[in-house]
Amino acid sequence: MLKAWLELARISNLPTVWTNVLAGWMLGGGGFEDSRLIWLLAGASLLYSAGMIMNDAADADWDREHRKERPIPRGDVKHGTAWRAGMTMLVLGAACMHPFGGASATHVSCLCFCILAYDLCHKQWAGSVFVMGACRTLLYLAAGSAVKGSVSLEWNSELIAAALAMGLYIVGISMAARNESAPVPAARSTSFTMLCLLSPLIAPLAAALLYSLIHEGPYAEPAAIILVRRLGGVYLGGFAVIGLALVMLVRHAMRMMRTPPLSNIGRAVGLLLAGIVVVDGLAVASLGGFLEGCAIAALTPLLRLWQRKIAAT
Repeated sequence: MLKAWLELARISNLPTVWTNVLAGWMLGGGGFEDSRLIWLLAGASLLYSAGMIMNDAADADWDREHRKERPIPRGDVKHGTAWRAGMTMLVLGAACMHPFGGASATHVSCLCFCILAYDLCHKQWAGSVFVMGACRTLLYLAAGSAVKGSVSLEWNSELIAAALAMGLYIVGISMAARNESAPVPAARSTSFTMLCLLSPLIAPLAAALLYSLIHEGPYAEPAAIILVRRLGGVYLGGFAVIGLALVMLVRHAMRMMRTPPLSNIGRAVGLLLAGIVVVDGLAVASLGGFLEGCAIAALTPLLRLWQRKIAAT
């Protein structure tokens, strides 16, 4: 019974939620001594688990026909119980993030709406992949907003750029996952999917450009100079190492998806999901957090090991 609930909650992906919160919090200027970070981590964990459980509850009829091994079709968890548990966790998660965690009520409300919207419409609407991406973007912004109560384009350009990049990365994963049942190997990958997956690499440049455009004046610096200064010295090396790791991870996953059998797509998606922590590490390193970024990115092998116990998809 416990394993059934862990499968429903996709518990092996939960550390990626924690690193999302940590990255958003750090990019927003937060420190580890602030107790609100604990509330944010707890709230994000509940929201993610709620979304995954309700995802299976919404897909119960489809799973009874195509995925009979899932916990609800095989009878380990009742359909109604899954819905009630998911909604309860959604409410509790929102309360943890706001007011206890200090996150913006607007961002938390939008996050909850996107979670519900994706669960209810993802099978009927191909564009729901962007709603899935919006969930992670809003999680970043909600965590960052807790530092000062809001997110400002003028002072949080790095946070906003990293949040959008994370959202695009998730869009790429979602598009790749939708091809898991594709009968033709050539249909498994597109250039747009690859662009989404590698978008975090240009996030620092986008942040520098935003900062340069917003702070116009006689002493404003070009975006290129801002980027070089922020990624200068030892931090540039850290960013390059993590960025190279992301490129290699994405390349390997895309190669797996093009190689029979079809089950390789599921393995590739699991690898890309583990790569979320690499994207988070890249975001932290782009702001100068060299050691923190490398520590976050180094969690990837542990996530892959955890996925052997509880399926990530």
